[in-house]
Amino acid sequence: MVESGRLGGLLALYDGAEVILKPVFGTLADRVGARPVLLGGLLAFAAASALYVAADSPGWLWAARLGQGAAASAFSPSASALVARLNPATGHGRAFGRYGFHKSVGYTLGPLLGGVLVRAGGLRLLFAVLAVLGVAVAAWAALAVPAVPPLPKARQTVLDLARRLAAPAFPAPTSASAAATAALSAGVGFLPVSGRAAGLGTVATGAAVSLLAACAAVVQPRAGRALDAGRLTARHGPAAGLSVTAVGLACAMLPGLTGILTAAALIGAGTGLVTPLGFAAPASSAPRQRLGQTMGAAELGRELGDAGGPLLVATVASAATLTCGFAVLGILVGTGAGAGAGAVAAFVRRGVSTARPE
Repeated sequence: MVESGRLGGLLALYDGAEVILKPVFGTLADRVGARPVLLGGLLAFAAASALYVAADSPGWLWAARLGQGAAASAFSPSASALVARLNPATGHGRAFGRYGFHKSVGYTLGPLLGGVLVRAGGLRLLFAVLAVLGVAVAAWAALAVPAVPPLPKARQTVLDLARRLAAPAFPAPTSASAAATAALSAGVGFLPVSGRAAGLGTVATGAAVSLLAACAAVVQPRAGRALDAGRLTARHGPAAGLSVTAVGLACAMLPGLTGILTAAALIGAGTGLVTPLGFAAPASSAPRQRLGQTMGAAELGRELGDAGGPLLVATVASAATLTCGFAVLGILVGTGAGAGAGAVAAFVRRGVSTARPE
């Protein structure tokens, strides 16, 4: 069994690779096509997993995790770019709602099934199953995903990219998505800690995490459809989602099972409202020949939130209490609830109005 310190390092190694490489592979997807990068990333993930199965040594475990993170950096932005390319701009909410739903299902089932596999056969069995899944998903994607050739594009300098990503509207959906992801990751990591401190058993704390992920999964497709239909606006959607998330973090400060389950439901629902917009807004407004680069940059914000939320809560908790950690993150999320909402609205409207069929 890997001790907690090494486990934290292995998780950080995977996340670090994603933070650094997602924009790189997003740009590559624009140059050679998103489908080859998607398939290559899946096969590389399978190869990295098989590496540890064959070697079965601590050093190769670190190498395998680094390889898995690098591979995920390839197939994640290329997948979101394909979702954007294969759907009209006016249907991006619905498309990314479904996309987010399936990702949430993976986040829900992954830790549960992973725990069962490790208990049954150790890390080698877990990595062997991951290798088989990587090959199987790559084969399925090769048959099911249509070829989407790269679009011709004008030469772009680093300064051009910086101007596009630093435009007043671009950071708004990315920041909202990062804040929601920070709350989601903090909830998954620390609601069980609160439960154990309150004397709750593993079943109750596990139910809280499952409820959080399930609420996020259920809300995302509905939020995407509401966005496309105009019932959830780009101006008010992020504010509403982050407000619900902030209330959920406040509920996490309450003692007992009721507070934990209420927090899990509200954090999951709030992030489910924000996430489809966090994908759809950049995709709808970006130049279609730069979708991979744009989605890679947008997903970088999500990765920073994924790592930063638990880190912030842990830092505050070590200096004070876990309740204070939830309070600080809740204040930050609540403060950002209305920031940039008007810019998001302009961002989406401009993208939809300038979108053209390929």
